[in-house]
Amino acid sequence: MSSRKPYIVAEMSGNHNGSLDRALALVDAAAEAGADAIKIQTYTADTMTVDVKHPRFQISAGHDLWGGDHLYQLFERAHTPWDWHAPIFERARERGITPFSSPFDRTAVELLEKLDAPMYKLASSEITDLPLIRLAASTGKPVIISTGMATLREITAAVEAAQGAGATDITVLSCTASYPAPPEETNLRRIPVLADALRLPIGLSDHTMGIGVPIAAVAYGAVLIEKHFTLDRADGGVDSAFSLDQAELRLLVTESERAWQALGTTAIGPTPAEKESLRFRRSLYVVTDVRAGDPVTEENVRSIRPTGGLEPDLIGTVLGRTFTVGAAKGTPLTWDLI
Repeated sequence: MSSRKPYIVAEMSGNHNGSLDRALALVDAAAEAGADAIKIQTYTADTMTVDVKHPRFQISAGHDLWGGDHLYQLFERAHTPWDWHAPIFERARERGITPFSSPFDRTAVELLEKLDAPMYKLASSEITDLPLIRLAASTGKPVIISTGMATLREITAAVEAAQGAGATDITVLSCTASYPAPPEETNLRRIPVLADALRLPIGLSDHTMGIGVPIAAVAYGAVLIEKHFTLDRADGGVDSAFSLDQAELRLLVTESERAWQALGTTAIGPTPAEKESLRFRRSLYVVTDVRAGDPVTEENVRSIRPTGGLEPDLIGTVLGRTFTVGAAKGTPLTWDLI
């Protein structure tokens, strides 16, 4: 079990819907919900792809959210303008929430270094871009690597690239790079497998609906949870359909900490919190007034709460014996009475 509660990252992505005011409102809402960090993405359509209307640059028509879109136009719509980065970072720091970003090329890293970004997140589709991983790692900042679609070999190569470039603080995120992601393909059981294989902290970048999956991930050892975040799904936006709203994000913060607390230890036996309840286990009691010489019967001795009398399993031993002294109703049955 991690010694610290799960670190909650609210991913703004393109949910600013092209408005800086909305981006700043998202920062405020994430801070008010109790998230630890707000993450953006640093790219332009030109740093991500080229403007070519060819099927290989087009998302399949059957995609739930972006079917038929060409990559360039999607990234144009979803990107966070670079001149917004400074006010977003400033607002986050004012609100006591950590701002950071996913860079997608060298110019993005250069911009984020000027803003003193405290860490870098490498997106799932960039896990095989080892030069980009090395560049982010060479800053000496913590590096978070998302692993959607990746094989263990690819994940290991990315980690080794980061370590080789000087990264000493690496977190790997289990991820299913589908938007939204089906819960049945989230495969949370791979979290401890990754932890064993990599000997690194493992988190979850989650694109499922709701908070059930990330809460379950905490039980498997996830130390960081990243979820897309919006003000209101009804407002629309490129990622809004699978994003949490503020109330849900607040619930994620609360319940992920509760799940982490509940992991506890492997000890089996009564806990300090159960001390009072232990008093109210069952035992044998005199349940009607009796006098010396009366036989012990099922009518005058029963197993009831609380403790104090003989163990309930001794009922067969005491039935038919004789009371040696009188006893009032509510007296624990002990050997000196019979």
